[in-house]
Amino acid sequence: MPQLDLPTVDGRRARIGGARPTWQVVVVYRGRHCPLCKKYLTKLQSLAGDLAQANAEVIAVSGDPQEKAQADTTELNLKIPVAYGLTLEQMRTLGLYISNPRSPQETDRPFAEPGLFVVNPQGQVQIVDISNAPFARPDLDGILRGIKLIQEKHYPIRGTAA
Repeated sequence: MPQLDLPTVDGRRARIGGARPTWQVVVVYRGRHCPLCKKYLTKLQSLAGDLAQANAEVIAVSGDPQEKAQADTTELNLKIPVAYGLTLEQMRTLGLYISNPRSPQETDRPFAEPGLFVVNPQGQVQIVDISNAPFARPDLDGILRGIKLIQEKHYPIRGTAA
């Protein structure tokens, strides 16, 4: 997993990727303009405690500026870390699809389409889901079950055959 360092709405810094004592669930969301993202972030927030019990920390990330990320955090009453300011270069590094706004009413900058990365304690991507549209996202309950199974059964990283 590429290592990124991003600011969070609570004034801290978030390190994505790299070795750590916990698992990490990184959810890239499109931004404040996306109603489907709001539902997904709310679901992620509801599972944060269960993910923490599975030794997995959660972070939501977007290319939005601080004020938009803060507005989402406040509106949705998010307690999970929310990072902002993901650059186009960082989006490309993560392999994300990038879209231009359809109109100025949608948003004012290119943005990443949804992505989810489950990073194991060694800093490797254990699970990845990258979409080119807001309508396709992994079921977060299934991700939680998958993390637990991987840990319990020492399930390997899949999709590595050449």
